[in-house]
Amino acid sequence: MPAIQTTDLTKQYGSTVAVAGLDLAVDAGTVFGFLGPNGAGKTTTMRMLTGLVRPTRGRAEVAGVETTDRDRLRPRIGYLPEEPPLYDHATAYEQLDYAAGLRDLDPEAARERADDLLSRLDLPPEDAGSRIADYSKGMRQKVAYVQATLHDPDVLFLDEPTSGLDPRAARTLRELIAERADSGTTVFLSTHILPVVEAVADDVGILYDGDLVAEGSPADLQQRAETGEARSLEDAFLELTTDDAHAEASTRHSAEAPTDG
Repeated sequence: MPAIQTTDLTKQYGSTVAVAGLDLAVDAGTVFGFLGPNGAGKTTTMRMLTGLVRPTRGRAEVAGVETTDRDRLRPRIGYLPEEPPLYDHATAYEQLDYAAGLRDLDPEAARERADDLLSRLDLPPEDAGSRIADYSKGMRQKVAYVQATLHDPDVLFLDEPTSGLDPRAARTLRELIAERADSGTTVFLSTHILPVVEAVADDVGILYDGDLVAEGSPADLQQRAETGEARSLEDAFLELTTDDAHAEASTRHSAEAPTDG
């Protein structure tokens, strides 16, 4: 079964439809790049998939668990939101020890794993022992990534994970994402940094105005670009996130939808 599967997943706030009938299947052990302009519905989708927001209509399963069953879902997933919740008064070690305790992880094993990841992300013990209130955005992002992966989740949701990272740390994070997928973790990655998606994603979905307007491998989407020889995922993204492309995709989806009888 897919690691992530949605059927007619919809979220509406009053008269505003944030996500409209999303049908999606993400294979286990793959990296899925979830793209879209600001306000497209990406974060709302991720919050539904992580059980933080209930859909208005439709259903979703992650790691074989209905997302409305939060108690069963929580141990199976990791989530790095765009603005990660960290305790400013705590040190990185205290934050991660607290997260390990909430998940009933072995304290020594969790600290060893945290040390390894922090070291790879170039956050040495002397910094990990300092208060988070004194951290830069990039340092906070490193701690938040370690927190999201400390329990070795089946499915990992990352919302702008390279935000605030310097080029070296961003490259290391890309390597860590690829390693997680190689070990069997499914990674659902939302970012505006398209080279990151090109580097690590097996498949890509593009959301526009709440609708999934395109889905396929980065190479497949690049071939859909019609901007000349220098085609790229950026070309495809820009072409597919226009009102005309949205209307065309909506018409195509309506024609493909099953009818009664």
